[in-house]
Amino acid sequence: MSTVYLIGAGPGDPGLLTVKAKELIETCDVVVYDYLANKEFLKYARKDAEIIYVGKKGGDHTLPQDQINALIISKAKEGKSVARLKGGDPYVFGRGGEEAEELVAEGIAFEVVPGVTAGVAAPAYAGIPVTHRDFTTSVCFITGHEDPTKEETGHNWEVYAKSNSTLVFYMGVKNLPMIAGNLMAGGRSKDTPVALVRWGTRCNQESMVSTLENVAAEAEKRKFAAPSIIIVGGVCSLASKLSWFEKKPLLGKGVVVTRAREQASDLADLMRHMGACVYEFPTITVEPLDDYEEVEQAILTLGGVDWVIFTSVNGVKHFWNQLGEIGLDTRALGGISVAAIGPATADELKARGVLPDFVPPKYVAEEIVAGLLERGIAGKNVLIPRAKVAREVLPEELARAGANVRILPVYETRLTQQDPTEILDALAAGKIQAITFTSSSTVENFFDLVPLEALRLYPGVKLACIGPVTAKTLTRYGFRPHIQPEDYTIPGLAEALGKGL
Repeated sequence: MSTVYLIGAGPGDPGLLTVKAKELIETCDVVVYDYLANKEFLKYARKDAEIIYVGKKGGDHTLPQDQINALIISKAKEGKSVARLKGGDPYVFGRGGEEAEELVAEGIAFEVVPGVTAGVAAPAYAGIPVTHRDFTTSVCFITGHEDPTKEETGHNWEVYAKSNSTLVFYMGVKNLPMIAGNLMAGGRSKDTPVALVRWGTRCNQESMVSTLENVAAEAEKRKFAAPSIIIVGGVCSLASKLSWFEKKPLLGKGVVVTRAREQASDLADLMRHMGACVYEFPTITVEPLDDYEEVEQAILTLGGVDWVIFTSVNGVKHFWNQLGEIGLDTRALGGISVAAIGPATADELKARGVLPDFVPPKYVAEEIVAGLLERGIAGKNVLIPRAKVAREVLPEELARAGANVRILPVYETRLTQQDPTEILDALAAGKIQAITFTSSSTVENFFDLVPLEALRLYPGVKLACIGPVTAKTLTRYGFRPHIQPEDYTIPGLAEALGKGL
């Protein structure tokens, strides 16, 4: 039977999506999502899933609610499983209850997956606990935007005003003067602390704390707009002490990650942890070879190899894939010395039970060759599993040092068909402060997708390269890197960005 899942997507921070929500997005035939549901979650959907946007922004409805209901019902009646992805929690001002009623009326099975609601999460990310023993033992969630067709208001402003509860208003920023005025008229002190949190939990979060008397004027002056949560109560005074999210070093900074999608997560995750707004723009894809006969023959003759040098995580993964394809495992490397160029590659080997015999302190050809010479590589047979097309510096330097080098392509990188529109639009809007390059191929492919002239229009955007080789490639296009770490690693690049932006 088809099932409709009313899923709370949380307030926006990707880490606040529940495990169950992610599992359902991964399996459903159709994903119907709202404006406040982070689009990043769509990457979990199946490649063949139907993705439908039905969001509404500031009263501008892509689809009215009755048509959303009809859409969900029609997809379910086609026998499809539907993930109805809603910002926050579907039953907290999300109209999930109305959608559930329609499903019941049509005899369609449904489940509700609660999500983290913005009324709790946004204050927490702004340093405001909605309850605190020194201030209040209760909290009240209130809509700041009632159904305009209702004849009477559902608000009892006198009760709100006289209550000691923390008041949390959703969708109320347009009505802020009315909200503040009604609370003061009902008896709330004009000096009551009030906080606004816009885009709570997201990289572009901003917050402010004022008083009931002044908050409307200050919010207008600072151009606070939807989506914002309004918090009223003494707990707001804790924001200056307990604020943590807005202290992140890259909060609100737009950073483009150009790595292959398969590799992007480590740098992107580090950037998000530091508060950055990450634009994933993979310029290359990592693909298996069309023919692995040469690789299989090389593996079957490993007995004549003295050293195997892995220059990337992808090299390790694809090499081991072929070991498995011909019925072998890590034991095939028994008695062979192994080098890893970089800590991530070393970790990938360790995960397969191989402790590298050599990891250079710096990840440039000169350092690698010097270290291997100390270990007696001259005259030895060296195998380098790597990409089909890659820089020849390392094998050439090893050959000059007297090693017998064989390059073994185990995968290839290709230019993506990525549409640069989002990046160009974000550059034009001033939302991007840095573009990162982690290899020469990411530089070359980036400029195959984005015109040189387009980037020259934004001299304030900083270009970050992982190391000198990548930086040298960038200079060929007429740009010099503004940021380059001393440690040529992904963590080193992230740290340098934190200091340089």
